[in-house]
Amino acid sequence: MLLAITRDVSPRFDECEITHIERSPINLETARTQHHEYIQTLKELGCAVLELPAEADLPDSVFVEDTAVILREVALLTRPGADSRKPETESIAQALAPYRELVHIQPPATVDGGDALVLGKNIFVGISTRSNALAIDQMNQLLRKFGYTTQGVELRDCLHLKSAVTRVDDNNTLLINRNWVDVETFDGYELIDIDPSEPFAANCLPVNGSIIFPTAFPRTTAKLEARGYRIKPVMVDELAKAEGAVTCCSLIVS
Repeated sequence: MLLAITRDVSPRFDECEITHIERSPINLETARTQHHEYIQTLKELGCAVLELPAEADLPDSVFVEDTAVILREVALLTRPGADSRKPETESIAQALAPYRELVHIQPPATVDGGDALVLGKNIFVGISTRSNALAIDQMNQLLRKFGYTTQGVELRDCLHLKSAVTRVDDNNTLLINRNWVDVETFDGYELIDIDPSEPFAANCLPVNGSIIFPTAFPRTTAKLEARGYRIKPVMVDELAKAEGAVTCCSLIVS
């Protein structure tokens, strides 16, 4: 059974870090409701969910994806690029310790989990405001013995690599916004383009044969359904005001 690790919404969520979108008012109760429904969706898709309590002094901590990169053999604890987020990894390390050997990114390297796209034994890392080349070097050193190769990817106009491209299945198929990342990077993978009217639609979360996907992107949903994918819709528009998306709110441990 898949394990999904989540963390409740911080009472200071409206103080979240914002980089590439305009800040807008966040309704805390709506964000909590949407997060609860997201967790219920994970359970409906057959995940066991480890729900960690909210971190009152860490506004962005609901976005647990940024704290770790989960591989079959090991879990890499990140060092988030925003200083306000660096303490988030402590409780995640405790939660992951029973399930994986842990390795750690060390300063001055920084990397957010949202910048790490794992495709088999290849790890693509977005070079962003949150993740730097030093982290890529460390990841290669730490993970080479497990057979992984890490390479950097240049981004345009988005927060994380997984804002621009995510996997939709285990068959080398990716959902992509080619305006934010060069498609040549993913030569050999099958690419599904988002609908151009929905630039934030490239983030999806495949779980047990379904895809968790935001209700806000009906045209891209239709493209995925036309390809035979089973979509599990979730409303995450309040979480998206903090530059969050569906991969951001869980760590999936297989």
